[in-house]
Amino acid sequence: MGLLFGARLNPYADVTLIGRWPDQIAALRAGPLQVITPGQRTRRIALHATDDLRTVGPVELALIVTKTPRTAAAAADAAQVLAPDGLAISLQNGLGSDVILAGVLGVERVTRGVTTLGASTRGQAGRLYPGGEGTTTLATRPAIDARLRAIAALFQRAGLDTQLTTDINALIWGKLAINAAINPISAILRMPNGPLLESGWTRDLMRQAAYEVAAVAAAQAITLPFEDAADQAIEVARQTAYNQSSMLQDVQRGAPTEIDAICGAVVRAGAEHDVPTPVNRTLYELVKALEVSGGLQADGLQALLMGRGTFNQDWQTR
Repeated sequence: MGLLFGARLNPYADVTLIGRWPDQIAALRAGPLQVITPGQRTRRIALHATDDLRTVGPVELALIVTKTPRTAAAAADAAQVLAPDGLAISLQNGLGSDVILAGVLGVERVTRGVTTLGASTRGQAGRLYPGGEGTTTLATRPAIDARLRAIAALFQRAGLDTQLTTDINALIWGKLAINAAINPISAILRMPNGPLLESGWTRDLMRQAAYEVAAVAAAQAITLPFEDAADQAIEVARQTAYNQSSMLQDVQRGAPTEIDAICGAVVRAGAEHDVPTPVNRTLYELVKALEVSGGLQADGLQALLMGRGTFNQDWQTR
């Protein structure tokens, strides 16, 4: 996501990408980023990237788009480059990243956002594959409203559809319901989003995971931005049928996933509010087991849930 926002904003602002992927930094130093559209058209955009914080700052705005396991490290980096009156905006998945950032930067310098934009490098340094357009919504409050309106105007000029809201929790939990329903199941079964809909077993798991998130949200008086969480998750999977979830990509390369901030966060919030979350707990434990095992193959489980093994006929046709 950092590449996507950097590429869009670069013509309109002084943008520096801070990262810890040596091959990516080397590729961006060697030549422009190649942005490859779904129609296989390529745009080339020169970006400044570094891992040397001594060459950066002070900056007015830090967009935190790293995976949630690296939030603490990102907060430490932001603390070194963010101006005293600067603002850090977390566009990360799941819950809890803003709390970590506020603990390091101060609550007055942190806000949250939600984006429905998607993109992937497909593991290729120097390349970006956008996944289609979307909306970015930023959480505002009186003390930072003027700055956020200026930021939103900048984003709009860069072609990023941007809105402000005073009720970001509804969007955060709405996205959480979709992530909990799609990401862990796609990672466990090693498949893109679309094939998850081909089996009644996987659709049932998706529905149960999404409904648990909705129930935990309701227990906190949070109203999701759609009527039915499960229907919305299934529709998103259908619209992004060829996408590989970020969690699947993490598991494939043996990297830490965002499961703690997604299903893990749902389980913890459910326990606090006496809402059972057995499906999210099971998905959490399975993905954690994959992390520990280095992403061992799960062909048997995939065959079972997709109805392709030598199992009872009732299971196959459910």
